[in-house]
Amino acid sequence: MKSRKSSNWLFLAWAASVIATLGSLYLSEVLHYVPCSLCWYQRIFMYPLVLLLGIATARGSSVIIPYALPLAIIGGGFSVYHIIIQHIPKDSALANACGAVSCAEDYLNWFGFITIPMLALAAFIIIIIALLQVHKLEKRYGY
Repeated sequence: MKSRKSSNWLFLAWAASVIATLGSLYLSEVLHYVPCSLCWYQRIFMYPLVLLLGIATARGSSVIIPYALPLAIIGGGFSVYHIIIQHIPKDSALANACGAVSCAEDYLNWFGFITIPMLALAAFIIIIIALLQVHKLEKRYGY
């Protein structure tokens, strides 16, 4: 990858994945918040991005985009679904169907709308936008 702009966008995607991963580990390992099933699915799609995007950033190569982008999109889909579940009334059977820990549980709620799945969605969106920018720059400049 020859463009400095592309490298910056790729670094942003990697940095977002690192911050999201460290944040999720802090919440579960330091604050002892037990992740629900949907949180685990979001982690399954976020954690590999740290490694994939880290290697791509270090090498200055964007060949990983077709593999990383679906992970971010699917993970973002789980985040959206989780946000919807959290807004369903707590006594709904759907909200309790997640497993031992209810997916409707709100460990973190800043300003009435910033929740853990909202933070995960923000990270996935940043990654998606950054990867699409790298792809767009490559298409425009042909590298």
